Amino acid sequence: MSTLDRARCRIGAHPLVVDAALATAVLACMVAGSFVDPHGPDGVTWGVRTPDPLSLVLIALGAAALVLRRRRPLTVLALTGGVSVVECVTGDPRAPVAMSAVLALYTVAATTDRPTTWRVGLLSMTVLTGTAMFAGPLPWYAQENLGIFAWTGMAAAAGDAVRSRRAFVHAIRERAERAERTREEEARRRVAEERLRIARDLHDVVAHHIALVNVQAGVAAHVMDKRPDQAKEALAHVRQASRSALEELRATVGLLRQSGDPEAPTEPAPGLDRLDELAGTFRNAGLRVEVARADQGTELPAAVGLAAYRVIQEALTNVQKHAGPRATAEVSVVRVGPNIEITVLDDGTGDGRAPDTGGGHGLLGMRERVTAVRGALTTGPRYGGGFRVHAILPVTHRAEAAGAAETSRG
Repeated sequence: MSTLDRARCRIGAHPLVVDAALATAVLACMVAGSFVDPHGPDGVTWGVRTPDPLSLVLIALGAAALVLRRRRPLTVLALTGGVSVVECVTGDPRAPVAMSAVLALYTVAATTDRPTTWRVGLLSMTVLTGTAMFAGPLPWYAQENLGIFAWTGMAAAAGDAVRSRRAFVHAIRERAERAERTREEEARRRVAEERLRIARDLHDVVAHHIALVNVQAGVAAHVMDKRPDQAKEALAHVRQASRSALEELRATVGLLRQSGDPEAPTEPAPGLDRLDELAGTFRNAGLRVEVARADQGTELPAAVGLAAYRVIQEALTNVQKHAGPRATAEVSVVRVGPNIEITVLDDGTGDGRAPDTGGGHGLLGMRERVTAVRGALTTGPRYGGGFRVHAILPVTHRAEAAGAAETSRG
């Protein structure tokens, strides 16, 4: 902060002291002006005269009223205008009492609105100038009378200009603050969305394979002594699952690093063409999985295929984790008109926990993926036991549908 800014802050903190100093300065100017006689016997000469006692009293009243000009601007203008009118009628030669009225009019114009400035300014100019011209001792065309008209007009114009500039600066500052708040809110929203996306991707990639590793490691530990060959097979599955987890995690991290990178991801997105492989990993983990397909080899867009694959993967992971060791999962993929329906059922008894207790990302992630491709997802417990996940996905992606519509219109 510069020296000038610090001085402005100190002055702004004590407005009454500033107004008292200003009133004192105006009083000194008016008293000095009352002793000056600009009209000499041989043309315009400067001399000294003795002011009337009434003029000195009016000068003191006008200057004293200026102390309260910011608190009561209209009242101060009425008081200073009144003493100025009295001086215009009785003063001969006239003392510059109108100076206090000019300053009070400036304060009114600077602190009120434009309509008030117009009304009060025209009224003050009319009353003071008319009184000086038609009720004073000087001729109506005297330069002192024209000076009152000019000074009151300039005071109103200057006050209106100062008020307009303050309003303009305030509007610019407010607009800048609003723009700054908008940028910060947009940045926070983007960060929240990115965090949610990262959490969902990591959950989809890691949770499935970690669950398989956990099950296979438990199987290996259980049969290690009695059936070492089966333990070796389980450990091989652990190795395969951990390798897949690392590869998918590496691909996900690569996608995260591609913000601003034009290179396309090198890892192809999984789809329903890998459904048998996905079911096989769960069978190797001990879960009975039955797959039924009636989609007539429908080729899905990459986004829809990935959403279908992730829904089945997450649903089977939930069955593995919560349905119990004797549960059976049924996966059906059926083409129904323009949609493909994915259903995952299980007959497990459950362990008393909801399917998404592992942080709440499972069902939420499935719903977000399905909604992103304009599909619908319903989940809930089955009558008699078990859980049901049902997703309806459009076979034609939104972008492709828009392109087909444009082509047909063309």
